[in-house]
Amino acid sequence: MKAAVLVANEDVRYMDYEEPLIQPGTVKVKVVVSGICGSDVPRVLHNGAHFYPIVLGHEFSGEVVEIGEGVSSVKVGDRVAGVPLIPCMQCDSCLKGNFALCRNYRFIGSREQGSNAEYIVIPEKNAVVFDQSISFEQGAMFEPSTVALHGVLQNDFRGGGLTAILGGGTIGIFTSQWVKLLGSRKTVVFDINQERLELAKRLGADEVINTNESGWLEKVQAITNGKGFDYLFETAGVIPTMKLSFELASNKARICFIGTPHSDLSFTPSEWEKLNRKEFYLTGSWMSYSAPFPGKEWLMTAEYFASGKLQFDEGLVGKRFPMSQAQEAFMLYKNPGAVNGRILLINDFS
Repeated sequence: MKAAVLVANEDVRYMDYEEPLIQPGTVKVKVVVSGICGSDVPRVLHNGAHFYPIVLGHEFSGEVVEIGEGVSSVKVGDRVAGVPLIPCMQCDSCLKGNFALCRNYRFIGSREQGSNAEYIVIPEKNAVVFDQSISFEQGAMFEPSTVALHGVLQNDFRGGGLTAILGGGTIGIFTSQWVKLLGSRKTVVFDINQERLELAKRLGADEVINTNESGWLEKVQAITNGKGFDYLFETAGVIPTMKLSFELASNKARICFIGTPHSDLSFTPSEWEKLNRKEFYLTGSWMSYSAPFPGKEWLMTAEYFASGKLQFDEGLVGKRFPMSQAQEAFMLYKNPGAVNGRILLINDFS
């Protein structure tokens, strides 16, 4: 088969690669779409791969073409979204259903062959069947949707309050949709990219705020009657929005950091004191799994996509590349601002 293989830093080659073989309890998927996640970028550009050569890719969808012995929940011809985590199912965290915290996990596209290839073999439980009405491009968006929903659940979200989403990227847009579906009284998305804010508004956000524009803080005061937000989700993983969440939180608010920072984060005593004085709750969120594996995050995404309640929009897609041009796709990330939305790598089987 052909695959986009990372052979060295900044060197992705579309080449012949050993096709994986079906094993008992596994399914073979013909990959149609594989998305580039932000976590893939340092693997390619900053010597972040665990080893070379490796096939990256963990946000993917495709069609089942073969099933192994003992497989019963998936059949040939099913359209599936791939679940990238392979937990050990034996450590304390796994036994408690906290699969994302597994001590001995494997991960598709990071620690073993990923989806930037024509075919991939995955465990039966890692294939989430979705309805024929859902496109393969939507199917490749399951993983970011589940990351967003996991953060919402991790933050013990309850409807009826005011919600702030800090960051209008793919995860932020899905977080905004999920809190609306689960009863947020008013949802406000913050970003500095007007195009992303317009997408957020199109997909259901009640208000959007560009923090590069003058008067934005006064707008927040008006929306919250000066009390701040009840729930806040930081999805960008950058220092300014992490600190901003402390500023915008109401008394007894709940803040969840979904985004992953890539630089040192420090607070002044007065900044950190807001946590004490407001008595807000601060938590983190990691990946997207719950019991029974892979979890309600994945089942709800399949159900809500099929019903149309969870929306897929062309604006979520930054660019599309054939899999053979994966190198060109990754090189775009060397230019800040060149990528706006998910880049999708598409296999052509014609």
